[in-house]
Amino acid sequence: MSASNKGLVPTAAAFAVWGLFPLYFRLLNQVSALEVTAHRVLWACLFVLVWIALRGEFSTFRATFADRDVLWRLAISATLISVNWLVYVWGVMHGHVLETSLGYFIGPLVNVVLGVVLLSEKLTPAQWTAAALAAAGVAYLTVMAGAVPWIALTLAFLFAIYGLMRKVVKVESLPGLAVETVVLLPFAAAYLLWCESVGTGALGHAGLLVDALLIGSGPLTAVALFLYAYGARRLPYSTVGLLQYVTPTLQFACGVFVFHEPFERTRAIGFAIIWGALVIYAGEGVRLSRKQPRLFA
Repeated sequence: MSASNKGLVPTAAAFAVWGLFPLYFRLLNQVSALEVTAHRVLWACLFVLVWIALRGEFSTFRATFADRDVLWRLAISATLISVNWLVYVWGVMHGHVLETSLGYFIGPLVNVVLGVVLLSEKLTPAQWTAAALAAAGVAYLTVMAGAVPWIALTLAFLFAIYGLMRKVVKVESLPGLAVETVVLLPFAAAYLLWCESVGTGALGHAGLLVDALLIGSGPLTAVALFLYAYGARRLPYSTVGLLQYVTPTLQFACGVFVFHEPFERTRAIGFAIIWGALVIYAGEGVRLSRKQPRLFA
């Protein structure tokens, strides 16, 4: 089996898990989004540390934690991803699944903009067109709804900046996630202890299903990230770029067909504009990936 074939299934599985997260977190509606996020940090941390120990990679984790330059960068990325998790869970629990999907649809185009602004990257005319069209779609949704789609924009920008931070930190995904969750652990644990002290804690008080979902949120997060990291290294960049749209597509399907969120004509037009931008962006990515091998040859 080729490396590409080996990478396709785990990468697609990771994107599918992320895409179906609305179904998972909606089952935790009776728990606050902040408490769910704190549990996600706690159990992800414990799971990843045990996993690293079993893989014999604890020395890598310690070395990463001891490098101050890497540590402060991961502390920033940890803050970004924790706020991203919080906003995402809050959006799902409060009936904004379509807007969360919008955030992950426009995320790749935000990456393009950040690359230009922060890394002085050069864009092709097609990429500029895609970015401008996406901006027009967001502007249209803002004007027609009378409110900025803040959930979508927050998710898109936070995750894009998080990805940029992790790109410049020379650390593997698993030790990196371990350090991030260890940095967040004191805050998560303190909040959960406070919830318990005031009688609002859910763990152990809301039934076995809720307990299992809270504890399982951490390992599920870590396993999905590991599958992505494993598979993405074995796939062409253009393939990963196309597969990433599995996540918001499944989220969109959950919002419309499972949770029956309103998808009126105005919103459909805005989404259609952004989908058009993504078609242009994805097509350009495929073109460039096919052109690059010829340049090397």
